[in-house]
Amino acid sequence: MASLVSDLRYAVRQAVQHPGFLAMAVVSLALGIGATTAVFSVVYAALFNPFPYRDVDRIVRMTIESPGASGRIVALNAAQIRQIRQSPVVESVLVMDYHSLTLTGHDLPSPAVVVDIIGPGFDDLGMRMLLGRGIKALDAPQDRDPQPVVALSYKYWRREFQSDPNIAGKPLQLDHKTYAIVGVVAPRDTWYSADIYRPLDLTASPEKTFTIDLRLRSRVSRRQADAAIEPLVRQFAHDYPKRFPERFHVKLEGLNEWVMRTMSGTLYLLLGSVGLLLLIGCANVSILLLARGAARHPEFALRVALGAGRGRLMRQLLTESMLLAGIGVALGVAMSYGILAGIRALLPRYAFAPEVEITINLPVLAFSAGVAAATGILFGWWPALRLSRAEAGATMQSGARRVAGSASGRRTHHLLIAAQVAFTLLLLAAAGAAGEGFARLMRTPLGYDPHNVLSLTIPLHENAYATWATRAAYFDQLRAKVAEAPGVLETAISSNATPPMNGWSTRLELAGVSSRETPTGVVNMIGSRYFSALKIPLIEGRLWSEVDTRRGAPVAVINQAFARRYYPNGGAIGRTVRLSHYEEGVAAFVHVPKLSESPLEIVGIVGDAVNDGIANPVKPSVYVPYTLSMGTFTQILVRTAPPPLTLVHAMRGQLAAVNPEQQTLADIEDLETWVRDEPEWQQQRLVAWIFGVFAALALALAVVGLYSVVSYTVARRTAEFGIRMALGAQRGQVMWVVFQSTLTTVAVGIIAGLGLTVLLNSLVGHWVRGSTPDALILLTGTILMTAAAALACLIPAWRAACTDPMQALRCE
Repeated sequence: MASLVSDLRYAVRQAVQHPGFLAMAVVSLALGIGATTAVFSVVYAALFNPFPYRDVDRIVRMTIESPGASGRIVALNAAQIRQIRQSPVVESVLVMDYHSLTLTGHDLPSPAVVVDIIGPGFDDLGMRMLLGRGIKALDAPQDRDPQPVVALSYKYWRREFQSDPNIAGKPLQLDHKTYAIVGVVAPRDTWYSADIYRPLDLTASPEKTFTIDLRLRSRVSRRQADAAIEPLVRQFAHDYPKRFPERFHVKLEGLNEWVMRTMSGTLYLLLGSVGLLLLIGCANVSILLLARGAARHPEFALRVALGAGRGRLMRQLLTESMLLAGIGVALGVAMSYGILAGIRALLPRYAFAPEVEITINLPVLAFSAGVAAATGILFGWWPALRLSRAEAGATMQSGARRVAGSASGRRTHHLLIAAQVAFTLLLLAAAGAAGEGFARLMRTPLGYDPHNVLSLTIPLHENAYATWATRAAYFDQLRAKVAEAPGVLETAISSNATPPMNGWSTRLELAGVSSRETPTGVVNMIGSRYFSALKIPLIEGRLWSEVDTRRGAPVAVINQAFARRYYPNGGAIGRTVRLSHYEEGVAAFVHVPKLSESPLEIVGIVGDAVNDGIANPVKPSVYVPYTLSMGTFTQILVRTAPPPLTLVHAMRGQLAAVNPEQQTLADIEDLETWVRDEPEWQQQRLVAWIFGVFAALALALAVVGLYSVVSYTVARRTAEFGIRMALGAQRGQVMWVVFQSTLTTVAVGIIAGLGLTVLLNSLVGHWVRGSTPDALILLTGTILMTAAAALACLIPAWRAACTDPMQALRCE
């Protein structure tokens, strides 16, 4: 222990005596460690610790996969839920119902997202409470109405009640019904993103369906659970065929499976990129240690002469390396907070579950400590191994002979530089490909004009406007009133058709179309002004009128993708399509009579507009009057002359003129923001920015490393350059000699980098769509790397060319 403390004191003295070396080494490490820590904190939070609930790995969502759609969540009625609960693979069932209600009894009514949850749900999830208690089983006794109690989410409590610590026990009104507040949920427990939780009324009505999650029994695999649940769902589909696709299979998904499917590859790719940045930083420090070790070779030789063994020297050098790593990780962790703030700003808005909490916590700090130890050994081992081979006799006889200046020392420098160049070129190519992919995504033709258009989402109160006629009239009245607001140019109803991700994928019946596959399409429920509001062109035929909308006329308009797929020879106008997958008895929806049996006449064909995200091909679409099927939500698309968000207050005033208690959802955004919120857009932007920043840092580190090597080489060859100048060599010739000494190394590094890029091309393209480097990107990266290498050599080469022969020889 005493010798270790002595080694550490000596390492500190060495660091203090060489502040320039210390600064370059520590900054190189801090950049790599800070970036790695920040990215790992995102990976840890999003993939390893996304939820705070009890045994979350056993909670699954029941979905069905079908040719027309995938990942569709299954909703079941009370009798079906009881059957699922009796399955031997199921430990418990979490039953929920979703509502959009209005908080009344305050100065101004405000919307609230309410989730009704089965009584034992809070205990089953292990949801933590900040104040009071949660929803209990006694709050929803069997065969009796639930108790009028609610629990508030943390965000809602802060927003609507200003974090009142005495909120428990106070009354709250929802749609004029009074409830007692029993508690406030902990900040991270945001199950289903609710504002308010109520006890669930698990009614026996077969028309009423609920969202369910299952908790599997311990040691039950997903495959076993799928096999056990599938026959039950098949029976449900037989009993209620209109609620299920014709062909499907059951798939139980973990709560975080959608994140693993969409973002895990991108996150691991980013972690790999910061790993490369860290390797480049480690190579930098190794180069600096070797260069500084050359000057210390007489010291090592003297230690050997005084009896120090090779192991003793290696321990001293590794102690110095670990000190650098410790300082680097301390500075890196401090820098990681700023880097993480930047990454948070770039992360896709809905990339992860709301429960995900991205912070620098104890597991992340433990990871950073491990990285520091690994990097200390990584960049310190090889220099320690090389420099500990000091031979006292050889050094005493010749001060010019140094390990770092030997042939093997030069090979080590060249190897490290070539690795730096290769890794940097790989990052440059990835950054260029990501940037090009993002630019290509931004240039994607949408097929509609989102500029100066916003979407007002209109929720209805429970049991309001329950008949077809009253609901159709109410929706049209709201749209017409919003159209009267100053600055509004056009309004249209869009029940489910707001792009770029819109419509319901369903099975269709097409008259006169023979196909081996069951026809499917995306059904959009819209008003007649929808196409003019979004500037989607009419290609053929006609559009229906306002009168057709009001009476729920059996008409339809298809897009060009639909016409190309099912009517490749033309003749679509006048044909009929039947919506065979509508359940007319589902609560909260009102339909025209016998909707699924009524053929709809195709009267027009419109241009293709994106409907499956901005990165996927347009799906075949059918547009029908929204009055054919109306739920408890609708949207009003509003095109305005000024920026649309400036008119939101006026639009809400117009809605209040129709119904003082009519609310909109809190988050109102223009359609350009809808495009930017698409996962593909957000994900591609994240990759482009992160790779761009990391590639720039890697390039800077590579330049510093190359500059250090060339500067050391020039200093070691001072006498040689003096002799060359004395014998008549010109400055240009001396500069070429310096450039030539690194030309081969940089060329080898570039070739290796190109090889790595080509080798990893398919991997990058698989994880990040559109991010595969082409020849132009590789050429640009090569030119940039070559120019940076030339810049790093320029100053040392000029210094060598300015060598005074007499001073060089006198120094030698």
